[in-house]
Parts: sequence; structure tokens; C-alpha cells
Amino acid sequence: MTKDKAKQVEGGAEKFLVLPILVLIMAQMGTSGDNGALGLANQQLVDVLGATTPDIQLANMVYSLMAGAFMVAGGLMGTIIGWRTNFRMGAALCAAGELVMALSPNMTVFIWGGRILVGFGASFMIPSVLGLIPFIYHGKNRVLAFGCIGAASGLSAFLPLILGIVMQFGGFRVTFGVLAVYFALVLLLSFKLPAIEKPAEKLKFDGLGTGIAAVGLFLFLVGLSRISAWGLIEPFAACPFTIFGISPALPMAALGLLLIVALVPIEKRVEERNGIALLPQSFLKTPQVRAGLVASAITFFFMGVQAVLLSPYLQLVAGWPPMQLGLMALAIGIPTFIFSLGIPKFMPNANPRRVIQIGYIVMAAAFIPMGLSLHGSEVSPLMWLGLAVAGAGAGIVSSHTNNIVALAVNERDASQSGGIQTTMRNVGQAIGVAAIGAVLLFGITVNIDNAMADNPTITPEVRAAVAERNITLMGDAQFEATIADIPMDDAEKTELVKLNSDARIQSTITAYVVSAVIILLGLLTTRWITIFRKDEEGGVPSEPLPAGEQPFEPVVDREM
Repeated sequence: MTKDKAKQVEGGAEKFLVLPILVLIMAQMGTSGDNGALGLANQQLVDVLGATTPDIQLANMVYSLMAGAFMVAGGLMGTIIGWRTNFRMGAALCAAGELVMALSPNMTVFIWGGRILVGFGASFMIPSVLGLIPFIYHGKNRVLAFGCIGAASGLSAFLPLILGIVMQFGGFRVTFGVLAVYFALVLLLSFKLPAIEKPAEKLKFDGLGTGIAAVGLFLFLVGLSRISAWGLIEPFAACPFTIFGISPALPMAALGLLLIVALVPIEKRVEERNGIALLPQSFLKTPQVRAGLVASAITFFFMGVQAVLLSPYLQLVAGWPPMQLGLMALAIGIPTFIFSLGIPKFMPNANPRRVIQIGYIVMAAAFIPMGLSLHGSEVSPLMWLGLAVAGAGAGIVSSHTNNIVALAVNERDASQSGGIQTTMRNVGQAIGVAAIGAVLLFGITVNIDNAMADNPTITPEVRAAVAERNITLMGDAQFEATIADIPMDDAEKTELVKLNSDARIQSTITAYVVSAVIILLGLLTTRWITIFRKDEEGGVPSEPLPAGEQPFEPVVDREM
């Protein structure tokens, strides 16, 4: 609690502080703006830095990897060095990362310099946003402050439109330069945040758990995402090295998964020894917590699909300019904003299990109009309907995700759940980028190879030459440029362009189907949602269980 705040509480009147919440909202929106800018920059990264679809996929994944691996660790750091210092460190790293991306000479520096810095900075800054609010605001003002942070996610939908204008007229370097200045401004304004007292309790940082989690996630997600570029078993030409003669992608993913599994018993011993760990046992042993974490991951899984499938397709194939992609973000963001805030406000007694089940079904159904909208190199207006339905589904799910986690654990673990949930969001987004990207790119390769084999117009020599090329998600013009040096007649070239177009659509629809199936699998976890505490008015409260208190009897009869 701040010293000024203590005086206000003692006096019985607590004034809502506007500047601190504006700074925290800016921080929250800034990270969304960074991800939005990357989605808008796909074509320019291809044209200026020579990026490929796997490069863009990796750039999206690296941020999610860093934030997912270190977000909880960043929250623990806040309790050790202080929330304001933690916040400023994160803002400074984000500003530096944006500057590196603005000045990058190639995709290697862009990804392994800029994207890593921004992801690492977000892992400090975002937990600090949630950590500062309880110290600055109290009572009804705290509820209002958290509401403002929630609203910031919806407001972030407007950022791609603004950044799209900057991107279209200034290019990606100017856009990321503007974001660097933005985070520098957040850093300067953070010095106006009220001073808060450091907690008396001394917590030991879980360095072992953080290290194992980071390495495990890195190996698993990088290995998974590079399958399409390095090969599943047989190494592709772009494969940088091999392991016993096979592609390193699958062994990397398997080793990463083993490390993550090994982390579970290690964290149990860490918690028994230190009283706190990166991964509390209550999160593993409580079914409702697991259901909530799955909901967090699935909501952001769709964002990964958007980053690796929707935005690249609409930009590289359909030729949408950055401003139109900004409108796409609004089509998703506005329904998300409406439903995530509207359901708790206007339907306070809705059954959380039913709400999340409906949300999953709505999100999965959104891929139907998306698939029907694909026609050659164009998309029909059905795409807009699919985007809006997907946004509505994401908003429905997110309206109850935080509560079902907080209500199922004690107060201390509930306070730590924000970092865990944010981590799951980033992991879910990274899995969306990696898994759906692999489905898409492998599908294109397999579909075009099969189509060439079945088409008598394509000679064996041309088929062999095309098979050696790295055919990724690309428009007709880029595909023609890729095969331009292969000797063939005009009839073969025309036929190949058509085959690639058909393979592209088939692979995209397959990726939509896989995405919908993954989302619907979340329904299997909703049976674990059984603890709904009633407040005095019969609604679902936002306060977690006090430490040591057992949950109330489950309330499972309230329908949406």
C-alpha cells in the first residue's frame, strides 16, 4: 500500500488515481501493439529482409516463447526487487527490442535480437501491471482498475488500424521505431507511479524451475515450428544440421517435452523446501485450475492461428494492405470486448461451465465461414463473418476464465495465478503458431506433390525441380517467381500456378479443421468446472478463497 493511499483509507475517502491506471493501460496495450505490428509487416519483411513463411512463423513464436517461459518468473522478481523497478526494467527492454527490429539488417537480427528483447521485457512488465494494482487501488477502485485493464485488451483492437496507417505510409522500420518511442514514454511515465512498500516476506527465486521451463519450452516449440522447414524425419535442404542423419526438429521437440515433464516432480520438491515454486502443486492437483488454464491457452491459441494463418494468407495471397488488416483486427477485437465485459455485467448468474462450453463451440464454428470464403487468390465477405464469430467466442471464454481459476485455490496461489494464466496464454499462442503453421506448410507441400503426380501436363523433370523448391504460403505472383528458372512451357507454368492455388486452399482449409478440433477438445476439460461460490446476491464473486478455507459446495444448476 502507498503511504498516500494509507492516509486516504484512514480518512474514509479514497480518490481514484487516473495517471497510474493510464500508465498501466499503455503498458498492456503496447505489447498488443507490438504483436499487431508484426502481423501487419509480413509482406514488407518478405520484400525488405527476405523473410520466408517459416521466418515469420518463428518471429511470432519467439515472443510467445520468451513471455511464456519467463512471465511467472517475472512475477516472482517483482516481489523481490519491487513492482515499480520490475515494471521499468520491462519497459526498457521492450523499447530496446523495438529499436533493434526497426534497425534490423536481416531476419536473424530481427528475430533473435528484437523479438527476444521484447518478449523478455513483457515477461517483467505485464506481471507488474497486475502486481501494482492491488497496492495502488482498494475496494471499488480496485474493481474499476482491473476493469480498465480488461478493457485495454478490447481497446487494443484499434491499434492495428493505427499502426496499419503508419506501416502503409512509413514502412515497418518507422512503425517499430514509433513503438520504441512509445515504450520509452511508458518508462518515463512510470516514474510518476506512487511509491509502494516492499513486502516484508522474503521469497526465494526459483531459478532451477525457471531455467528448466525456459529450455524445455524453447526446445519443444522451436522443434515443433521448424518441422516444416527442416523436415520431420528426412532433413530438408534448409536444415542447418542433423542428428544421426535425421532432421533435428522432432528430437528437439521430444527433448523439450521430457524436460517439461521432469519439471513437475522437481517443482514439488522446490515448493516443499522453499514454500513457493514456479509451478505450485495446487495448479496441477486442482482439476478446475487445469480447466481454467486450458481456457486461457485456447483463447490465445486462436491468436496464434491468426498470426501464422489468417494474417499471412490475407496479406500474401489475397493482397490485403495493412489498413485492411487493421480492420480485420477490429472485426475480432470489438466482439471480444463486448462479450468479455458484457456477460459478467448483464448475466452475473450465468453458469461458468456453460459459458465456456458455448465459447469453445462458437470459436470452432467461426472456421466454417472462413473456409467457405476462400476462392483462388481472393476471399469473400464471409471471411468478415468468421472473424466476428471468432472474436465473440474468444470473448465468451475469457469472460469467466480468471474467476474459475481464482475460486479453486487459496489466496496466495490465486495471487500467483495471474502469472501462470498469462504464461498459458503465451504458450497457447506459440502452440497455435507452431502446430497450425506445420499443418499448413506440410499440407501445401504434400498437396502440390500429389497434384503434380496425378496431372499428365506436368513432366517428371518439372515435377522433380518443383519438389526441390521451398513452396510455402505465397500468392500466385510469388509462386511464379519461385519457379521462373525451371525450364517448362507456358501450359505447364499455367497448370502449376493453378495446382499451387488449389493446394494452398486445401491446406488452409485443413488447417482450419485442425484448429477447430483442437478448440473443441477443450470441451473435455469443462466437466472439471464445479466450484461456483455465491455471494450475498447470488452472483459469482471475484475474490479467491482465503488461505486454508475449503470451497463451498459446488453450484452446478445455474444455466446461461
